[in-house]
Amino acid sequence: MKILLLDVNCKYSSTGKIVYDLYRRLNADGHEARIAYGRGDVIDEPRIYKFGVDWETKKHALLARITGKNGCYSPKSTANLIQYIKDFQPDLIHIHELHAYFVNITELLKFLKEQQIPVVWTFHCEYMYTGKCGFAYECQGYKSGCGNCPYLRQYVSSLAIDKTAQLLAEKKAAMDGLNLKAIVTPSKWLADKTKETYLYGNNIQVIHNGIDTDGIFYPRPKDDAIRSQFGIPADARLILAVAPNIMDVRKGGQMVVDLAETMPDTQFVLVGADETKRHSANVQLIARTKDQDELARWYSEADLFIICSKAENFPTTCIEALCCGTPVVGLDECGTKETAPEPYGTFVRVDIAGDADVKYAATLEALQKAISTQLGRGLTAEEIRNYAVANYDNAVMYRNYLEIYNK
Repeated sequence: MKILLLDVNCKYSSTGKIVYDLYRRLNADGHEARIAYGRGDVIDEPRIYKFGVDWETKKHALLARITGKNGCYSPKSTANLIQYIKDFQPDLIHIHELHAYFVNITELLKFLKEQQIPVVWTFHCEYMYTGKCGFAYECQGYKSGCGNCPYLRQYVSSLAIDKTAQLLAEKKAAMDGLNLKAIVTPSKWLADKTKETYLYGNNIQVIHNGIDTDGIFYPRPKDDAIRSQFGIPADARLILAVAPNIMDVRKGGQMVVDLAETMPDTQFVLVGADETKRHSANVQLIARTKDQDELARWYSEADLFIICSKAENFPTTCIEALCCGTPVVGLDECGTKETAPEPYGTFVRVDIAGDADVKYAATLEALQKAISTQLGRGLTAEEIRNYAVANYDNAVMYRNYLEIYNK
């Protein structure tokens, strides 16, 4: 079987790692898999093709902000991709993310409809059923066609012009007639939301994200050197947070920093900041890293992993932590809770009356209690890891996708 895997990234970021895992396993299994991706470094491996043009991506991002439209300012990159598909002639295309300013979505889908190439599409966020938003939060405007977007300046960003109603109408038209065999979501939360949209009539399935649990994400020995490097006492309790652009409002880094102020006897490390620096006596910020081995060392060194994102589908960071034997605490938002069911994780949702400050203080207090609850369970790293490997090894993910491909 000839399969083309299509994404914004390759080998890097959660979706890029998933795509690369599927690519490796398909080829090892005797299939001919290729990857076409739009952004990032050029990867010098056979059957991997970067079709995106960097200067065009920058232009696309700028025009999207000015005009309010997106997914329509990359003609050269899109032409590169379409020609690559024509040359490869795949039996099936597995699409992951198409936002991020690197492809003309309507033009690509028109070509796929003309060719009637079978498509499997993994939704890693809400983008394909909203006007422009990767996450809709509490907004349900997409159910009535979008417009008057409350998150106009959030990614995918527009400075002032609201084209969300037009964009959603264009997506609906572009998806109509596509030879779409399955929509896959990593979480039940996103599957349930997708079923409430114009896409409800499709075959919608849940396949959890998988990772490399043997070669990268496994428990490492406790390492005094990594603590010493950043001035973290060897005997201090350590709580870790990891996210790209972790101090972005959606990723919740500021909440972790504020929580740290209420827990002066606990050390906090946040990976994914703009720069590496000591933020305060018990908070260390570390710049975003592509070094997966370094991340695994931090996961293993931590007593607990914390995630305070406002919106996530099925965050890979949580399952990476579990595979390294580290339990999880966080906010019960979107699909995050599904990654670490009790007793491997504890999640909080604060539903109280009061203004924002009152609710925020209550959330910090609830997180403190959740940390005590989770650490009080006394789970061993082996127990946590065994659950994670059984559910999140990339071999499990691959078998589930292969079943869909074969059908």
